[in-house]
Amino acid sequence: MARSARAREEIRRFLDIGAVQVAELDLDGDAAVLRPGPGSPPVTHGEVFVLVRRGGRPVGTLLGRVPRGADPRAVLAERARGADPRAVLAERARGADPRAVLAERARAECGPAVFGDPGAAPFTSVVVATRERAGQLTRALDSLLAQDHPRFEIVVVDNAPLTSETRELIERKYAERVRYVCEPVPGLAGAHNTGLDAVRGEVVAFTDDDVVADPRWLTELSAPFAADAGLGCSTGLILPARLTTPAQVLLESHGGFAKGFTPRTYDPARPPDDEPLFPFTAGRFGSGANMAFRTAVLRSVGGFDPATGAGTAARGGDDLYGFVRVLAQGHRLRYTPYALVWHHHRETWRDLETQAYGYGAGLTAYLTAVLVNRPALLPAFLARLPRGIAHARTLTAVRETEGGGTPGDHDMRTHPWPRRLSRLQRRGMLYGPVGYLKARRALRATARGAR
Repeated sequence: MARSARAREEIRRFLDIGAVQVAELDLDGDAAVLRPGPGSPPVTHGEVFVLVRRGGRPVGTLLGRVPRGADPRAVLAERARGADPRAVLAERARGADPRAVLAERARAECGPAVFGDPGAAPFTSVVVATRERAGQLTRALDSLLAQDHPRFEIVVVDNAPLTSETRELIERKYAERVRYVCEPVPGLAGAHNTGLDAVRGEVVAFTDDDVVADPRWLTELSAPFAADAGLGCSTGLILPARLTTPAQVLLESHGGFAKGFTPRTYDPARPPDDEPLFPFTAGRFGSGANMAFRTAVLRSVGGFDPATGAGTAARGGDDLYGFVRVLAQGHRLRYTPYALVWHHHRETWRDLETQAYGYGAGLTAYLTAVLVNRPALLPAFLARLPRGIAHARTLTAVRETEGGGTPGDHDMRTHPWPRRLSRLQRRGMLYGPVGYLKARRALRATARGAR
């Protein structure tokens, strides 16, 4: 009875979450330019989730409220220039609803940014795997074709298509600018491997069909490879394209996909002191919607495990597997917040349930994949297992009081969920190894049938 009452209360709170506008604010000295987020209407009164830029580069985010009748640009510029992380911590201590937790993003301080020389961007291939989502794909491709990168190609991998819609879209609208490849076996990792086989670039970048890429995304994501010969992988910043439904706001307020505004290099030769589980906490490094690899390195480690990822029984973990395999080979990984994509988060509570379960399953599925394919890593994994269990509990922590707990700070690993989502994530963790083994069996059966 108590659990039922808690569930009803969680649903009530979820339904009470209101929409938040998304905008960009570019600060340049005393000037400020305010633009709506990609696909968003002009900013009006109400709550606004703001990406703050300096000189065009992302430096932080904040949540601001524009009073009715006020000038949104003036209000949000003043808020950005006066952002104080201590005030953000005070907001957390008072207990805010999920929308207010987005203010935690101001931890980046929106202050002056210091940039190094990113180097010259190498010839880069972009792989987009898709399945029966031509409308979203069009939006993504339009943003990719607007990149300022000097030399790149785009490869679309149509994964286990049910119709010819995607192929016809490419032929009709993008014939000479985008290459079309079909991968008949379902699974995101397999689709990415098909793309990897097809590309010609020195660097291969991967993104999803539900993103809008910032015009400098590809340049910022690929340039670090020119500056560091030992770099095997780079990842970038992912922010919400829209916050119009309770599910989208809830997801972003509990962490979303962002990894902060501080560039960071992960080097297996010098394991980070603040990452005792390194490299097995691969989710800390980035996400599959915004990642790139040195093509030769990714090919040398065998690409992604096709028994992982969406579309397989494993449900996820393909990107995490790729990160760990590259690091395990001694290559460095670079996170850069200046490589930005805007992601269209899932829209419903049911979507969040599916996502929570998939996150849990993907986490343990990728760990299973790593150990199956690289058994030499087992001793290192077992040595980290006790802290890994504590880490898993932290990942699925539940807020004990309204608005309390640890919100989705960019530099935190704890992303609390409502109890229902927390339970689903833990169930997914238990299922992940089973799902991975099921996916391997299914691939073997498919291979036998193809002979």
